[in-house]
Formats: sequence, structure tokens, C-alpha cells
Amino acid sequence: MIDQELDDFTFVLFGAESDLASRKLLPSLYQLARWKQLPEKYRIIGVARSELDHEGFRSYARKCIEEHSFDGGERVTEPELEAFCAGLYYIPADFTEPEGYVALEKEIHNNSHRTALCSNLLFYLSIPPVLAPVVIDNLEKAGLGGRNASCNGWRKIVVEKPFGFDLESARSLNAVVGRVFHEEQIYRIDHYLGKEPVQNILVFRFSNGMFEPLWNRQYIDNVSITIAEDFGVRTRGAYYEKSGVLRDIIQNHGLQLLAAIAMEPPVDLSAEAVRDEKEKVFRSLRPLTKDNVRQFVLLGQYAGYRDEVDVAPDSTVETYAAIRWFVDNWRWKGVPFSMKAGKNLAERVTEIVLTFKCPPQNFFGPPDSCSYTANQIIIQIQPEETIAIRFGSKRPGKELITDPVYMKFDYRISFANEQMTPYQRLLLDAMAGDQMNFIRQDTVETSWKVIDALRDALKDDVPEIYPVHSRGPELRQ
Repeated sequence: MIDQELDDFTFVLFGAESDLASRKLLPSLYQLARWKQLPEKYRIIGVARSELDHEGFRSYARKCIEEHSFDGGERVTEPELEAFCAGLYYIPADFTEPEGYVALEKEIHNNSHRTALCSNLLFYLSIPPVLAPVVIDNLEKAGLGGRNASCNGWRKIVVEKPFGFDLESARSLNAVVGRVFHEEQIYRIDHYLGKEPVQNILVFRFSNGMFEPLWNRQYIDNVSITIAEDFGVRTRGAYYEKSGVLRDIIQNHGLQLLAAIAMEPPVDLSAEAVRDEKEKVFRSLRPLTKDNVRQFVLLGQYAGYRDEVDVAPDSTVETYAAIRWFVDNWRWKGVPFSMKAGKNLAERVTEIVLTFKCPPQNFFGPPDSCSYTANQIIIQIQPEETIAIRFGSKRPGKELITDPVYMKFDYRISFANEQMTPYQRLLLDAMAGDQMNFIRQDTVETSWKVIDALRDALKDDVPEIYPVHSRGPELRQ
């Protein structure tokens, strides 16, 4: 666990009955409290439409925690759960009406003798994206915004992805939240950035002298990034009809993984220095236009997608994308970054593979056999959390024949201590004021600019149908 001092604060959870809140946020907050990671005095106020009172919300939260919070298989304990629920409060509210925000402002100032939490407020928007501007505007009108605080201390707001659905909507959302909160108060959350293997990329690259000198176009032949799911859209057909895999996966998870692999060393480990280098990667991506897009992008749709609930029978929404990116800077010029993301594929896996160039001469096999024993670094994010190094080794016997072998690091084996989930990690970061693993305004807009250009270049294309549980269509070289 992390040993850090946090200020006493009030956590205001908009959308307290959402799926995210019930499965992830309330259980994560409970575990943080159980591990003594929260300050001595804190308060959690849920805000949602249901006409609950404080006790009703505590009963609801208790049920969520009992169903979704586990500690290495050990169920929650009654005294710890009772202590956590005692700090829960509730405000019923229609997010579009001002009365709920007046009640919230009053509740925040109640019990101040116990919690002294008027000063430090953390708002979490676990709500549909269309409601975010409405909630933010009403927070400002109620005097709860970050720029018009009526008392000392800090104000922060956590905004869930998607951060808009295109560049125009992202700019509009950024304008609204930026009018009410300063950028240093805004935490745009992508849970992938809270995963241990993703956070470890920075350490793996920049703390090991054996890797960073080789991390460039002179030694690396290509990079591949795969984000594959072995299931379809399930009950999210209506959402997917508006998003597709480009908006749902590539714009956020995919590009963030690419940036972690391709970024330059930051000048220090401050949030701004790290995020500066990621932003430079996005600005270095080779533009995809109508003239070149079919050479570098292939879209697919799994067979049967049009029969899913809430999906149009003639839908042309993509459920799969294969993209060959190029980062046109000094380090990576000419190195292809192949990215695949999709649903109903052969396996569920998220991994990054860096393949190194072949030696100038192959003594141990046919000249074209290098691909069989190519050196690789394989970073798997899920379902396993591992890093493997692939290299050639002599096959036992008289002849000098090489076979690929692996050296493998596994988080679960190497670190026996309990690991935090992405939401636990990122919630703590937001409470502590660390923005390194949250997305900055300019990066949101730059990434949407890239995706909008790609989508515009392909607007007349129909995705290729691929069989369920296949590997998806291949982008031609």
C-alpha cells in the first residue's frame, strides 16, 4: 500500500447508482478506507435521481460492496463495512434542476464540526457524457465550482471518458469545465492509465540502461499494440452505434498505450513533464488522409453485429480496426506502429510487442528465418500482467539450430503484496492531487483531431465482415 498523507475532504459522487459507481467506485472507496488509505476525516455524498435518504443509500452501498468488493477472496467484514457506511450521505436530485444543487451545498456544510470538509471537495461525474456540462454549470450556479469557492481549500473534478465524441464536442466540454474549474483542478480519467503494467512502462523504459538505448528506429523494426475482446457489444448496442471501436477504444486506450511506448524521456517526473512528452507523440503522428488512409487503415464488423439489440439492421459501424501508425520524429521515423482493436475476436488480450531488427548476418539458419527467432519485448496488460523477452537459443543437439525462448516476469509471482485496482489507484491520485495519469485538455483535443481526420477519410467505406472469434481481417503490407 501507499503511505501518503491526504487532506480531509468530501467526495461528491454524481451518478451514485450508476453501473460504474456500484461495481467500481463504491467498492474501491471501501477498500481504500479498509486499507487506511483515506484520511481520518472524510465524507462521501451520493447524488442520484432515486428518492433515497441517508440510510437508504447506506443500504444500497452495502449491497454493492458485498457483491463487488473482494480482498483476495476474503469477503468484507462487518465492523469495517459499518464504519465505512457511517460516512455515507445522500442527496436526491434531478441533475437538470437547481434545487438538488442547493440541497447539496447545504449538505456539504452540514456536520462541519465532525468533518471540516467545506474546504476540500472532490466531485466525481459517473454520469452519461451528455449530462456533464449540465452538472458543471449547476455546480457553478450553486457556488460549488472551482473558480468561485466560498471557502479556503481545494476543489477538484473527475470526468469520465468519453471526453466528447469528436473534436467539436471535446472542445465544447473542455470550454464548459474550463470555465468553472482551472485545468489543475480537472482530472480526466481513463482507467487504463491506472493499470500496473501500463504504469510500469515508464519505469521499464527509463530505469533500465539495457533497454532505453535500443528503444529507437535503429534497433526496433516494428511495434504492435493489440486490444482484443472475445465478446461482442452485449447490451451496449445503442452506445456502440454512436461510437464504434475508433471512438470507444482507439481514441483513448489505444493512443495512450502508443504514447507510453513512443514518448521521449521527460525532464522530470512531474505530471506536466510526462504529459508534455505524450502530447508531442500525438502531434508527431503522420496524418491519415483520403489519399493514404486505405494503405494504413482497415475497418471490420463481426458477423452478426447487425442482429444485436439496439443495432441498425444496415449498420456500417466498425467493431474492429487495424491501423498502421507512423510517429514522424527523430526517434521513430519509419517504424510502423501496428494497432489492432476489436470485439468478438479469438481471444481477450491487451499487449504491446516490440520486434527488433535482425542481425546483419544469420549464421544459424536460412537468410529469411530471422522472423522465427526475432528478438521481442512483449508487454501483456491483460489477462496476464507480464513482460517477456524473446530471443534465439541453440536447440539441443549436434547441429547449430536456433529456437525462440522466453524470459518472463509476472507481477503476481514477483510481487506477493496486494495490488490496487486501476480505480483504487486513480482515486488516490486524484485525492492527492497527482495528475500524471490523467489526460490533459490539449491531449484530448489532439487525439480527437487525429481520429476525426481518420473517420472523415473513411466516411464512405463499409467495414469488412469478419467471423466471430477470428483474428479479424489483416491490413495488407
